[in-house]
Amino acid sequence: MSPSLDLPHNFVRTINALDPNGAQWLESLPGLLNDCARRWNLTLLPAFPNLSYNYVTSAMRVDGSLAVLKIGPPAGDMNNERAALRVYDGRGAVRLMASDDAQNIMLLERLVPGETLVGMASEEGDTEATAIAADVMRRLWRPAPVGLAFPTVADWGDGFAKMRKRFGGGTGPFPKAIVQEAETLFAELLASSDEPVLLHGDLHHDNILSSGETWVAIDPKGLVGEPTYEVGALLRNLWEDRHAHADPGKLLERRAHQLADLLGFDRARVCGWAVAQAVLSAWWTVEDGGEYRDDSLTLANLLTEIQV
Repeated sequence: MSPSLDLPHNFVRTINALDPNGAQWLESLPGLLNDCARRWNLTLLPAFPNLSYNYVTSAMRVDGSLAVLKIGPPAGDMNNERAALRVYDGRGAVRLMASDDAQNIMLLERLVPGETLVGMASEEGDTEATAIAADVMRRLWRPAPVGLAFPTVADWGDGFAKMRKRFGGGTGPFPKAIVQEAETLFAELLASSDEPVLLHGDLHHDNILSSGETWVAIDPKGLVGEPTYEVGALLRNLWEDRHAHADPGKLLERRAHQLADLLGFDRARVCGWAVAQAVLSAWWTVEDGGEYRDDSLTLANLLTEIQV
């Protein structure tokens, strides 16, 4: 049986905003949890804190081992995540143990101790954290699978056209100069890209967890593009609300140089992709109904100042 549900208000609000049938799905959630418990012989434990777009909870299997149950609303899309996890098959990423594709349900291995890389990402530990992330990237990347329709970096770049359309050809609240630079960088880098691989697509510190003596990724987006594109999410992840950085620009530069050197990438490409992604990230927030904030644009401007 599932534990009684006391869903956070933010989670309820997010689901109702995401899915026209969100209220009905939330009402059906206890039944879905009970069905999963019966199907996979699980004892369900309290949900993880900070639920966002999915209901995620720990579960104990019949043999006493722990797992993670992840259930998404109908309007959510787990298809690419499931497909990517099947390709990775536990190599560099959390293992998918079972799923119900029709109902957006996944049963995943529980990573132990399961600490995120966030804890090492203070200025003092950032060099080690960056090296760990680079190792995870290397273990994840493999040739783009044939016959699987993952989105591409080019698909994600359509965000620029959507922004322009929203604002009648302009850039709305987004500063014109940085948007134009990001658009130019994206087009140039896309046109000169290396052979595509399967990317995680959102590999930042919160999505890298400890598993025994190693580290693995969770929550892949499943994206096809050149490897250099991958480093943008990690490079831009500064958490001003969690760690005080005396000189964010210097930290960005050191991290960009380290990632490029460890992975054999051109430094200018690393920074260029990160600038373009920072602007896209700011747009995606607005596109999804959020408020315009200049955090990502501030990072984009800092990235343009890095000496390569």
